[in-house]
Amino acid sequence: MMSSVGATDKRAGPGSLTHAPAISAYNLHMTETPWTIRGLRAALADGVESPTSLAKQALARSNQNLGHNTYLWQDAAWTLAEAARSEAVPHSTGGEFGDGRGPLWGLPVSVKDCFDLAGSPTSCGTHLYRDVNGTASRNSWLVERLRAAGAVITGKTHLHSLAYGITGENCDYGDCLQPRDPTALTGGSSSGAAASVQEGSAVFAIGTDTGGSVRAPAALCGLAGYRASVDRGDWRGGAHLAESFDTMGVLFRNLEDAPLLASLFAPNARVPTALYTRFAVVDDAFLYDCDQSVAACLLATVRELESLGLRASRIDTSWWADSYEIFAPIQAFESARIHAGRFDRIEPSIRQRLEWGAGIGPEEIALLRQRHRSFRARMDALLAEHELMLLPTAPLARLDTGADHSQTRARILRYTTPFSLAGVPVVTIPCAAGGMQLAAVRGSDERLLALAAQPGARRKSSDGCPAA
Repeated sequence: MMSSVGATDKRAGPGSLTHAPAISAYNLHMTETPWTIRGLRAALADGVESPTSLAKQALARSNQNLGHNTYLWQDAAWTLAEAARSEAVPHSTGGEFGDGRGPLWGLPVSVKDCFDLAGSPTSCGTHLYRDVNGTASRNSWLVERLRAAGAVITGKTHLHSLAYGITGENCDYGDCLQPRDPTALTGGSSSGAAASVQEGSAVFAIGTDTGGSVRAPAALCGLAGYRASVDRGDWRGGAHLAESFDTMGVLFRNLEDAPLLASLFAPNARVPTALYTRFAVVDDAFLYDCDQSVAACLLATVRELESLGLRASRIDTSWWADSYEIFAPIQAFESARIHAGRFDRIEPSIRQRLEWGAGIGPEEIALLRQRHRSFRARMDALLAEHELMLLPTAPLARLDTGADHSQTRARILRYTTPFSLAGVPVVTIPCAAGGMQLAAVRGSDERLLALAAQPGARRKSSDGCPAA
């Protein structure tokens, strides 16, 4: 049932298109409507655009990166049928956009290929699971949430194999390169999610974040990102990597849109009323390996938050040195249990981690879990004292295509795993070089997203590029 318009063959390798995409340039003119959630939603409410017109534009822009592998599964006819279904939702009055429909109604969204969508395979970024899983018979909880909200799914996106990597490299489906810059990887593991927003085939993209898999590609691709609290959402029909740390998340263009996403993983989310008054910033010692351009953006972001009336404090983070050595073995242990018996069909670098995890004994894992609880408690206390915490998402602003990234994962995870261990919500603030992580107390997602949307805390961009 594959359509010929920008459709990727479900069984083939990367770039197997049955029809060449209609638009090839990244910096194309995206009509007169700002390609942001709020901009498109307003255009839908005014009748300037329709779910079908947006779906057609999104499909035409799909797979615009050099490897033509933003999507691992796409069916244009199915997407257009979903757009027609959304159009059938009656117009009324009320709501934020005055048409009685939800904030995500009619908007094109991509979904990371680790969530089931009925009628498609769930590859988890591997040929192994594409074949083992076959065609899903039911939608995941998350896909049902999107459809109930009236969003229009444009396809299932590329990911680092098993969601177990931070670069977006993939032996089975090819490395995911940025649509606007083929010399740079997107980062991962939500690699296709970032590419889909960059190329304009989705106005927001569903990802997952275990050790930084939403935060890193957002920062590396000049996008905003939202990693939900660890207990948000329902994983029915979603493939876990490591249940202790797995979270759902979103990549999008403009932080002004952040509050519109607050209810996506928590249907009964409450509108926040309390204001933040202070935040903590990592000390200079933590930034010893940070590129100068990224460190400069940290200082600029501090000034932006201070302009909102928030008081900054520097904190000693020397005890965070334990975070990676706590996180990595627990992640490997839990992943090994999920993928047991299939290591031989998984690419070598990830297979080594799985084999390591399989060899961790009960006493060692019990000790690691105790260390995790202690670390999380200290992070909880730190956030209770300071309300917010700010640091770079990664110490670098780009990942060069074809470079040796064997040490990149550990280097980036030193920045991201403290928040992964804490299980807290994080917003990625796009900057001129890389991006910043702003974290808050677990469960305070709505309040954090509201802050991120305030003028001064956000950077606007009509084409997804960070402001200088």
